[in-house]
Amino acid sequence: MARYFCILLVSLVTLTSLNAQPLYTPRNIQQAYKKGTRSMDGRPGSHYWQNSGRYTISINAAPPDRTIRGTEKIVYTNNSPDTLKVVVIRLTPNIHKAGIGRAFTETPDYITEGVTIDRYAENGGAKTWRASERDGTWKNVRLTTPLAPHDSLRLDIDWHYAVSRKSNREGMIDSTTYFLAYFYPRVAVFDDYSGWDRMDFTDSQEFYNDFNDYVLNVTVPKDYIVWATGDLKNPEEVLTSSYARKFAATLHNDAIVRVAGPDDILQGKVTAQKPLNTWTWTASDISDVTCALSNHFAWDASSVVVDPSTGRRASVQSAYNDTAKDFHQMVGFGRHALEWFSGNWPGVPYPFSKTTVVQGYADMEYPMMVNDNTTDDPIFSRFVVEHEIAHSWFPFYMGINESRYPFMDEGWATTLELLVGRADLGAERAETAYKEFRINPYTYDPAQDEDLPIITPADAMRGAGYGNNAYGKASIGYLAMKDLLGDALFKKCLLAYMDRWHGKHPIPWDFFYTFNNVSGQDLNWFWNNWFFSHNYLDLAIEKVDAGKVSVNNIGGLAMPFDLIIHYSDGTTDTRHQTPAVWKNDPRNTVINISSPAGTTVQSLEINGGIFVDADPSNNKWTSK
Repeated sequence: MARYFCILLVSLVTLTSLNAQPLYTPRNIQQAYKKGTRSMDGRPGSHYWQNSGRYTISINAAPPDRTIRGTEKIVYTNNSPDTLKVVVIRLTPNIHKAGIGRAFTETPDYITEGVTIDRYAENGGAKTWRASERDGTWKNVRLTTPLAPHDSLRLDIDWHYAVSRKSNREGMIDSTTYFLAYFYPRVAVFDDYSGWDRMDFTDSQEFYNDFNDYVLNVTVPKDYIVWATGDLKNPEEVLTSSYARKFAATLHNDAIVRVAGPDDILQGKVTAQKPLNTWTWTASDISDVTCALSNHFAWDASSVVVDPSTGRRASVQSAYNDTAKDFHQMVGFGRHALEWFSGNWPGVPYPFSKTTVVQGYADMEYPMMVNDNTTDDPIFSRFVVEHEIAHSWFPFYMGINESRYPFMDEGWATTLELLVGRADLGAERAETAYKEFRINPYTYDPAQDEDLPIITPADAMRGAGYGNNAYGKASIGYLAMKDLLGDALFKKCLLAYMDRWHGKHPIPWDFFYTFNNVSGQDLNWFWNNWFFSHNYLDLAIEKVDAGKVSVNNIGGLAMPFDLIIHYSDGTTDTRHQTPAVWKNDPRNTVINISSPAGTTVQSLEINGGIFVDADPSNNKWTSK
């Protein structure tokens, strides 16, 4: 016992010495640092590990029949140092069962009977699947033979479920168009800081998955087109020769092509005219697969260079009802998003081979797939799809636990939506939209929920506190750090974090410590202020005396601001203050305001810009 306390004391002393203002670190994550799976310099530790699987999935869909039938083989590899006596199987479609805990009140069209497991086998040996009415969105399954470290397990599962008539994120778009997401049983994440991920899915939060390899076979009746995560391996088998050639050409040039329209499909020109066609897709080292299918959606396609250094292209496709006018521009919007994000912010070439935007109801992202609503405003439609495509980097490239730490992906997607918006619309228009949509609802709501620390686990929150912590509040925190470091150093830190953790499972502390390490600065004062506190955005001019202005940080957040000085000769001076002014004293700062010869200071004002002040009434001072 004494030896254990000595080890713990050394660990805590190390944390303190490396970071003068240590960050609150939950006990389970302290253990990860002790075990060496994560490092205090922000890198994966020397003992870092993560598990993975190889999934071969075959499903059958025949709308308007809502039943999806599937069979899969999973080869799951245990890279952990632990012997696993159980596996946790995620059964996410059970969210549609009556009586399941949900974050909202469902409609009758939402409810189904959930997933039925028809066959289950471990390493070739059939086992009885012990279903229960109490089964939720995950289930513990005890293994016949425990899975030793660095060994593999084969699972064979047959299942079926009914597509929900109305659930937005997935399910029925219309009677012959389905978007299928989280449709297959999968092994939950087993990680180095929490063990098995047994968080209930409530259809408000998002996901946490391992990086796996997939083969997906989707069998549908003739005249149905399928779009899915991954690369289509058999276009010549499922498309007629002329349409296969037309689609293939889009993979190599910038032209936006209508591969197929509703009339083409109706006339039987597009797909092989066999009773059934099986579309086969493959994707490697990716966190999920989804698919969409329809017998009347239009199909547009193009491609864009996402890595000029190699000339690598990514395919951009869309699938939509021909009446959706904004979707006629969607491939163009997608091409622009991939090119801009790859070359500017975050500045990492798009990491996948394609993206497909499907007209649905969700405004929701999946790997290489987007399920977006149609709107009458093409500018807003572009805004939404840019946000969803931004998720390709966060969380799909980075392997973030969205269920627990959504600010690590939604906060970045919100930041990227502003940065690309400035390029699209100009700074003033983009920032006005950002404030109205992302910051005002947080700043002007004095409810206690809004002031919960960003680090608060998402499953402990709901409502406005959850949404603003994940989106606007986290985003404005990242932008405050960008202001503090300057663009060049901020990007250097961001790219280092992405390089270290892509394809892995970073947690907030990995992000914080990477920025500390790469910047060469102890930034824990900032992380504590923005991500671990109950602070909010509110400054005030406290007093002006002897050529100095004292600014009081009432809300406490280390926000940047402009001090605008109006002189007696009619001239104006704007002095930008970075968050560094709050490093030594988080509540007060004093700024020299000496005036040019022959003039006096007539008035002062604080302008936070996108850092919207909760009470602007005390942001101005006028000389008496």
